[in-house]
Amino acid sequence: MRILITAGPTREAIDPVRYISNRSSGRMGYALAAQAHARGHEVLLVSGPVGIVSPEGCEKVAVESAQEMFDAVERLVDGCEAVVMSAAVADYAPVHPQRQKIKKSADDLVLELAKTRDILAAMRGEFKFKGLLVGFAAETENMRGNALEKMRGKGCDLVVANDVSRSDIGFDSEYNAVIIFGADGSEQIVSRQLKQDVAISILAAMESAAAK
Repeated sequence: MRILITAGPTREAIDPVRYISNRSSGRMGYALAAQAHARGHEVLLVSGPVGIVSPEGCEKVAVESAQEMFDAVERLVDGCEAVVMSAAVADYAPVHPQRQKIKKSADDLVLELAKTRDILAAMRGEFKFKGLLVGFAAETENMRGNALEKMRGKGCDLVVANDVSRSDIGFDSEYNAVIIFGADGSEQIVSRQLKQDVAISILAAMESAAAK
């Protein structure tokens, strides 16, 4: 399969030196890209800013903001048979990023934020993507309910959910533990292990879903 994978965080500029972001390291998405290539898939990696080495054999497109990631996916998705949305895309971005550094003056600073464009929601709608769609649900509560709601609302074939409130997995960790929910009602629990091993389980589930 030709697989497009999004990975890492996005950065939403406040001014030239400050931004809003999150704790995503990009390791899960990069592990998926590396293992997908190892399994013989053609991989297109759209990555936010990370501090890890790019996986060999994958075509990488570097982006920074949520809008840049939206535009890159829209431009590149045509011809892909599967899309894995593992990036932690910012939900909100400053409405008026400043062109110059904001000086420390007033006691309070109020930022006006607006919703970013929802890339996962655009896949079945605006982008008219017909292939295998995998979403990620990084949750701190009601993991199952939120994952199933995302699957129904965004038209995913699979949703990979993990508990990011845990300190031993997920963000800032080389380990993860996930539940892979399928649109057919299936649920696969993947216990805590290195992210490259979790990636193998996710890719096996994708290949099984694609074969049906």
